[in-house]
Amino acid sequence: MENNEPTNTNNTPAIGYNRRRFMEDAGIGILAATVIGELASCSSSAQSVNGGKSLADTISVNLPPRDALSEQKLSGPPALLPPQKRIGFAIVGLGDLALNQIMPAFGSSKYAKPVALVSGHPDKAQKVAAQYGIAPKNIYSYQNFDQIKNNPDIDAVYIVLPNSMHEEFTIRAAKAGKHVLCEKPMANSAEQARRMIKACKDAGKKLMIAYRIQYEPHNRLAMKWARDKHFGRVKIIELANTQNAGAPGQWRLKKALAGGGSLPDIGLYCLNTSRFILGEEPEMVMATVYSTPGDPRFKEVEESVLWQMHFPSGALVNATTSYGTHKSRRYRCYADNGGWFGLDPAFDYQRLQIEASQAQGNLEVKQSPDMGEKDQFTLELDHMAQCILENKTPYTPGEEGLQDHIIMEAIYESARTGKPVKLNKIDKPDAFRGSAPKDEF
Repeated sequence: MENNEPTNTNNTPAIGYNRRRFMEDAGIGILAATVIGELASCSSSAQSVNGGKSLADTISVNLPPRDALSEQKLSGPPALLPPQKRIGFAIVGLGDLALNQIMPAFGSSKYAKPVALVSGHPDKAQKVAAQYGIAPKNIYSYQNFDQIKNNPDIDAVYIVLPNSMHEEFTIRAAKAGKHVLCEKPMANSAEQARRMIKACKDAGKKLMIAYRIQYEPHNRLAMKWARDKHFGRVKIIELANTQNAGAPGQWRLKKALAGGGSLPDIGLYCLNTSRFILGEEPEMVMATVYSTPGDPRFKEVEESVLWQMHFPSGALVNATTSYGTHKSRRYRCYADNGGWFGLDPAFDYQRLQIEASQAQGNLEVKQSPDMGEKDQFTLELDHMAQCILENKTPYTPGEEGLQDHIIMEAIYESARTGKPVKLNKIDKPDAFRGSAPKDEF
């Protein structure tokens, strides 16, 4: 979970982002929506390394020019649904993530719109509603949340609360007849995740977990390269997601609210991204957990986790996450045919960078394709909206979140026992995945 509301009581809406700006963004922010789609031809038309092409040849073919974004703006926006036909979302929780990322993301959405707010702070909710043109009658508290069942404007909810609250509000939303987009981690445990999945299935409603990395173009290209063996078979992946946690007292450092420390919060990116890139599930994990003695931040949750995962293909993953070091958000995939590729930064909201390197004789040739940029939260919102409109299963459904919880619990067990932990085999690792995003490479 990247943010919440209860511990951000002093937050105010982003200054200057009013309704007029929102409407302008709705028309302008989407103008680059088709640029990254051209990358499909980059991988499909480029010959494999074994074909004798250099790395410069294989990843530069059909990439959009550096000024493609400006050219796309001149050509006009792609088709989008009129407001009355878009999927209406209620945002549950108005913390930093909701205010600074999710609400602005609606400005570039083609299929989704914000229609309701759920908050424990009425004054804040009223300010946000005024900025985004949301009717005052569509402001709810956590206590009267269940009344959303009587509001036809609301098709789905986006839950942006502390991890421990995900289960409650997912189940309440499903019972109210609304689809659910839930921030990650999905819950505090695999058992909670199972109950969330059951509640949505019983209600006939869709459940999607907000794994934004799986919808982001740079990471999707890395996935494509790995699964297509573009540089050979990926044998090792190294990943790191670290940061220096703030002062004691924040909800992320309380086990009852967060479920754990760095692992479920930022380490989850390493875990989920490696599964996404390889397209298979680990069969064994080994882990070490460490917290600096005497650091008051880590009385309840862990500071650092180092773990390895073994996959059926023979691929090895080495991952590091920590709340006690300077930030690093990167990964690198090492293949067996003289090349590597990865992202640095890999998990940020913006300005992600993909790079690749290939040996050519005694030279090491490096490339960093210029791919442009898309709003990751817009991609999530639009995918969920399209799945509702077309009655399809989201690409990252509840089962995807459950699998991460199963693996995280094995990581904790390995650290506790000092022994490797074997995982139950999944015959078809992608069996629980739903419809691929429209911009599939």
